[in-house]
Amino acid sequence: MVPTFINFNGEILPADTKLVGLNNRAFKYGDGLFESMRLMKGQLKFAEQHADRLQRGMKALKIDGYSQMDAWFLKEKAADLARRNKAKHGRLRLTVYRDSDGLYTPSQNKMGYCLELQPMDEPRYFLNDKGLIVDLYTELPKPTNYLSNIKTCNSLIYVMAGLYKMHNKLDDVFLLNQTGNLCEASSSNIFIWYQKHLYTPALSEGCVEGVMRQVVINIAKNNNILVTEAQISPDILYEADEVFITNAGRGIQSVIGFGVRRYFNGLSKILIEELNKL
Repeated sequence: MVPTFINFNGEILPADTKLVGLNNRAFKYGDGLFESMRLMKGQLKFAEQHADRLQRGMKALKIDGYSQMDAWFLKEKAADLARRNKAKHGRLRLTVYRDSDGLYTPSQNKMGYCLELQPMDEPRYFLNDKGLIVDLYTELPKPTNYLSNIKTCNSLIYVMAGLYKMHNKLDDVFLLNQTGNLCEASSSNIFIWYQKHLYTPALSEGCVEGVMRQVVINIAKNNNILVTEAQISPDILYEADEVFITNAGRGIQSVIGFGVRRYFNGLSKILIEELNKL
């Protein structure tokens, strides 16, 4: 389905409207951040978690207006856009940018935003039927600093990782941080099941602070599964029993292969069942 309408700074406009000018700071400098979210049955999933992450990100980037971006605002705008597009399920992207003049130094910190909806036919999360084949992307290590956990509009490292993935005919790639440890996938967080223990890179390792990452951690703990956020060497991929990735759009996606190594997906099935119960 092709989206019909978007919400641009509170105004509902046709999705093909030409909006971004040459002075837009998100276009010029990547000066902004975004939230990828999931709509199911006309309702925004995990609105409180998305609002909390978005507000903390806006504070970190010193963009004004973060108090407006609460869970009520996100749910209302998502529901309204869904009605306008006659969609019950879909993926949402909310881009927030600094609406300002100036060169590298902005003249003000006013907020601008755009909410987009890509309709889907899926009323729940589904585990992928075909496991993902992955490899490491080592050309551009991801730096670790307080911006690393935010989904900023500066996404060139993920673009280059995506090109590497496409060129090598892979389903996904795993990024390393500046110290050579596992960080994240090209658009997801990583989880590794090893010796009956679930591991995921700690936020201090530079991964994006994914909403679905925290949801899965909470589900695992509530089901008495040991979870550790840690510094993880990529060598564990040769010994792991199971590997899966998570994001707000797809939920949980299982990995079947890394090099010659093959994995099971038993834990992924359990966790996605629990996810759909929420």
